[in-house]
Amino acid sequence: MLEFDFANVVNYSDFAKLMAPRPFMVERGHDDGVAPDEWVAYEYAKVRWFYDTRMQLPDRTAIEFFNGPHEIKGKGTFEFLHQHLRWP
Repeated sequence: MLEFDFANVVNYSDFAKLMAPRPFMVERGHDDGVAPDEWVAYEYAKVRWFYDTRMQLPDRTAIEFFNGPHEIKGKGTFEFLHQHLRWP
């Protein structure tokens, strides 16, 4: 994170928890150079746990891994949008 010392105060899962109970979707390309898959999965697991145990809304969050770089794949995300936002 670009702000000074911000990453030592909050993390991405904290931001996602602030959005609850809104639907939250993550797309992750295996060849994305931003962070290793394991780091992304670890951070997302905290979000999943929160939606599942604290909000009791496990269907409102999802992650999709795919082969590829840092890009918008769309397949699972568009299905997620159709399901939760009644998007045409």
